[in-house]
Amino acid sequence: MAPVGSDDLEYIGLAPEDASTLASRVRAILTDARDQVAAWLAIRDALIANESWRWNFNLHKHMFDLAFEGRRPEDGPAPAWVPSESVVRDSNVRALMDETHLASFATLHRWSVTDRDAFWSGMIRRLDLVFRTPPTAIRDPASDPTAPHWLPGAVMNIAESCFRADPGKTAIVSASEETPDLRRTTYGALRRMCDRVANGLHASGIRRGERIALYMPMTPEAVAIYLGAVLAGCAVVGIADTSAPPEFEKRATIGGARAVFTVDRYRRGGKDQRIYEKVVQANGPPTILLPSEGGDDGRPLRKGDRRWVDFLGDDRAFEAAPCRPSDPTNILFSSGTTKDPKAILWTHVTPIKSAADAYLHHDVHGSDVLAWPTSFGWMMGPWLTYASLVNRATMALYVGAPQRRQFGEFVRDAGVTMLGVVPKLVRAWKAERTMEGLDWTRIRLFSSTAEPSTSEEMLYLMFLAGYRPIVEYCGGTEVGGGYLTGTVVQPSAPAVFTTPAMGLDLVILDERKPADRGEVFLIPPSIGLSNELLNYDHYKEYFEGVPRGPNGELLRRHGDRIERMGGGYYRHHGRIDDMINIHGVKTSAEEIRSVIWNEAVYDTKPVAVDVDGSGQHVLVVYAVPRDSSAVNSAELRARLRGDFQRSIKERLSPLLAHVHDVVLVPELPQAGPGKTRTMKDLERDYRERVHSR
Repeated sequence: MAPVGSDDLEYIGLAPEDASTLASRVRAILTDARDQVAAWLAIRDALIANESWRWNFNLHKHMFDLAFEGRRPEDGPAPAWVPSESVVRDSNVRALMDETHLASFATLHRWSVTDRDAFWSGMIRRLDLVFRTPPTAIRDPASDPTAPHWLPGAVMNIAESCFRADPGKTAIVSASEETPDLRRTTYGALRRMCDRVANGLHASGIRRGERIALYMPMTPEAVAIYLGAVLAGCAVVGIADTSAPPEFEKRATIGGARAVFTVDRYRRGGKDQRIYEKVVQANGPPTILLPSEGGDDGRPLRKGDRRWVDFLGDDRAFEAAPCRPSDPTNILFSSGTTKDPKAILWTHVTPIKSAADAYLHHDVHGSDVLAWPTSFGWMMGPWLTYASLVNRATMALYVGAPQRRQFGEFVRDAGVTMLGVVPKLVRAWKAERTMEGLDWTRIRLFSSTAEPSTSEEMLYLMFLAGYRPIVEYCGGTEVGGGYLTGTVVQPSAPAVFTTPAMGLDLVILDERKPADRGEVFLIPPSIGLSNELLNYDHYKEYFEGVPRGPNGELLRRHGDRIERMGGGYYRHHGRIDDMINIHGVKTSAEEIRSVIWNEAVYDTKPVAVDVDGSGQHVLVVYAVPRDSSAVNSAELRARLRGDFQRSIKERLSPLLAHVHDVVLVPELPQAGPGKTRTMKDLERDYRERVHSR
């Protein structure tokens, strides 16, 4: 280990006296610590306690690297957080371990996948779900394992399980850019609003089994529309409010929406986002227009459209529609980057997976406040609703740009205890130092999803809250939650996973053989996994042509590439579609991105491009300059090309170290919140750019 010198600390930004003091302190810690983890935890606590050192991330990163210098690969990635005895003792995972008399998390997970019916039966009991008629079994053993029949004989409405908290308890705390003052909605008030929505749907002639679209930001009213429709036995077609008119029209048509709920406008990033006019441009279905903040009740409406106040039914209690577990509640869409998006059906069973993942992996208790910038157009909108309300916790909803400090102040003021992010958002916070100095000590844990993250990004996120764990969460709309994730009873190392999700297992195959690195396949059945697509053959999408597992297991295609690491950790390497093969050397776009960090750029996306149709690919890097005015700079392109090549050669492989071109763009093309367009999309984009030069 290199000696700790005050000169290095001065270079990082410390005053000479502080540098000398810290260097002495660290030398003493390294001498006395029993191992690397103990050394880091002691250094970390010293950094947090001193105001002069607290907000210098470069210093924290330097000390983290110093503490874990020389770490053996078999020990796994370096943990930045380790659970205390009290965290483990009070966790929901420990409660389940005590109930099942299993002594370790590993044995608990093994039980959850070897006796899945017993596991899901226990989770239904722990979540205290509401049934009109209880199921006769967890799963019909005679049903096709590619489309299992869950909860046979049950009559239920999953929305009823969202209202078992005390009616006076806060269900939603919300605010917006336009109105930053906190608004609190109780469970009782939310249920009454849901009843009015359900009554309004019936009065409008929209009956059980029919579909309505939700095309608006996530507000208390949006939650009431969503749950009110489910109470009425309808299904919600979720459409992201950022979708352009053609995308809205496509999704509303595929989903068969009878009506759409939207707003005239809302404020995001200081600009008005006008939504209703996109519905009009798309010739969308009859619309119920909610009032915007600041008021716009005088706006002319299309013939057949109505205002929210005229739609709402009376406030009499609505008796939830009795439904079968397999009845649809939600239609959600995949990104649809190369073809029409897959229309994925959620049923009354799917939310059980969302709520169970929140309970076990995110350790959600009734006292928690959950925030995750999202909308009902993406799976994390319904996920957040069920994760919070089924577990009798509180949702924290903010309408506006989460990149801005105002969002961080909302997180502080709302008392958020679990904050969900996408890596792109953390990159923005880190680049602009947006959230530094805020008191985020109420946060117990973070969660990250959408795309693979880097260790430095996630260490920075932990740093913002004084080092809280990150539950990496990888899954998808067709999973109803995650298949690879973490827990609060295991150490948290930045940007890696610690376990497959409870009740679900996986295998990794490379060239159809078991491997520690390759394509991941899920082992069905599990509550949460989709059984049906509206517009594609579900079997062909997920099962056709899939090999059997190493023990003859039925496997389900998912499309991600992951790596099993030392110490029981996993790393996600992106979609199989984003694999890069240059002259026979295979890697992932994420691996290349992780080594080409450059202070001149905010984000990158490496792409393999067949420029001339020869079948041979070259490496092209899309890059977003920190200085937006440099997006047309030939000098920056040339400099970055050289920098990227050196980084790849030194940190990854000399065989990959030829960057054919750098494309400067103001923003990486998005397929969804936090999701970059696929390699195929960017390859097509690059060829079009070349041909237009």
